[in-house]
Amino acid sequence: MSAVDGPAQLFAPDPRAFPTLTSRQADRILLHGRWRSVAAGEVLIHPGDRGAPFYVVLRGTLEVVRGSGPKQVIVTHQVRQFSGESNLLTGRPTLIRLEAGEAGEVIEVERERLLDLVQTDAELGPVLLRAFLLRHMQLVAGKLGEVIVIGSAHSAATLRVKEFLTRNGHPFEYVDLDRDAVAQDLLDRFQVGADDVPVLICRSEVVLRNPSNRAIADCLGFNETLDRDTIHDLVVVGAGPAGLAAAVYAASEGLDVIVLESTAPGGQAGSSSRIENYLGFPTGISGLDLTGRAYAQAQKFGAHVMIAKGAARLSCEGQAYRIYTDDGECVRGRTVLIASGAQYRKPALANLAQYEGAGVYYAATNMESQLCGGQEVIVVGGGNSAGQAAVFLAEIARRVHVLVRRDCLAATMSRYLIRRIEDHPKIELHTQTEIVALEGETELTGVQWRDARTGTVTSTTICRVFLMTGAVPSTRWLDGCLTLDQTGFIKTGGDLTRDDLLATNWPVARSPFLLETNRAGIFAAGDVRSGNVKRVASAVGEGSIAISFVHQVLQAAG
Repeated sequence: MSAVDGPAQLFAPDPRAFPTLTSRQADRILLHGRWRSVAAGEVLIHPGDRGAPFYVVLRGTLEVVRGSGPKQVIVTHQVRQFSGESNLLTGRPTLIRLEAGEAGEVIEVERERLLDLVQTDAELGPVLLRAFLLRHMQLVAGKLGEVIVIGSAHSAATLRVKEFLTRNGHPFEYVDLDRDAVAQDLLDRFQVGADDVPVLICRSEVVLRNPSNRAIADCLGFNETLDRDTIHDLVVVGAGPAGLAAAVYAASEGLDVIVLESTAPGGQAGSSSRIENYLGFPTGISGLDLTGRAYAQAQKFGAHVMIAKGAARLSCEGQAYRIYTDDGECVRGRTVLIASGAQYRKPALANLAQYEGAGVYYAATNMESQLCGGQEVIVVGGGNSAGQAAVFLAEIARRVHVLVRRDCLAATMSRYLIRRIEDHPKIELHTQTEIVALEGETELTGVQWRDARTGTVTSTTICRVFLMTGAVPSTRWLDGCLTLDQTGFIKTGGDLTRDDLLATNWPVARSPFLLETNRAGIFAAGDVRSGNVKRVASAVGEGSIAISFVHQVLQAAG
């Protein structure tokens, strides 16, 4: 995607996204590929192609064209400019069509050779990677993903589908049934009824009615086929900060690593509106951007990340550990890192499930914020995630009520967030306060909260509540294979007692490594681990540290 001025192009010129290579750089790329000629109008890449080649223009032009409908040029590559965006690295199907605007000559590089180039060329690698990421961001902003979602703001499933696509970085066009006059025409065209909402139209061909996340991932080709015969060096369960850090370090050091993720890369951190205390980002960075970069980095080094494939059971018997996914497949690994994270604890409210996604939310991203303009909202929780959500929502909502059961925020929230909350004119803090009732027939229409000091119950007409309280570890799927603490978090290293190790016949003479569980070669990192520090940086650190121990286990096993 280049940068030639002209009204026919959808993308504006940006030298960072569409750089022109030097002759010397082009010559180096030729060493990894082959020269070939192209005829005017020749299609080099079709929408949906997986593992498409990479092209550098030597003579003539290449046009990036929107996948369907009348020809619409997104951008044009000139001499010594190159094709591709981040799907080229991840191996996902391409989103666009690439064709020759004029007859000419190109360098063609197969995807595997391109990955080698990105990993080994210290000058070209950053140039290509930055361009690919920026281009993909433009495709997302331009909704150029050949996906249409038809839904309603009153539908919890619509919010789930939109969040799944957004957090997986797939561009889509949204048609609101409640506001868009085109919606009914689309429903009639694809012969679907209002009861099927949300509807996802995949590449203008396949129509999915209220699809599961896995069905969307399959339709859009997010995952490669699993090889059941492969025994991987490392299986990582969970693609939050800890899991992605482990994948980056393991893959960059030559290990065969596969990551299983039940929803989308990023975990809870991926839903943070802005993280301002992460090292190296003084102005802050959204959780989606941070974890999106980590995901691309893991793919760059060759890690295999499987989306919408959650772990359902761990088998600890035999020479290789086996993880069974929630769709019945089996992945085997010589070592395992469990980074399945934790979920927010749900308050004991009888009708809570009724309002989830329809007034009650567990993340405060742009998706949810679009529902809050000019309204009063409630954020429940005293941790950093709750503080970030309150500050973010205060820019959109009329008023934000922060409810905490403690008498202050000092013990659980970073000082910079406390000051933001205290100083913000639209945020009101309610200490020693908790929600006691939710009201409404199909959607949330009111909330009651109680002040523990006075016993006073306040009734409101607030219909947007964000719950960010406590943590429940995602460990039920372990099926008794690992030792947990009293609250269900995985015990590791020095926290394991002699009795813990005897109960599972600890098989080696050494003591468990720092992050190792009571099963040799199975590690835990991040929010799922007992004694974890609930910070993104610490999760990243644990994920990277674990790889040094993985190497030792693999070396000892020969």
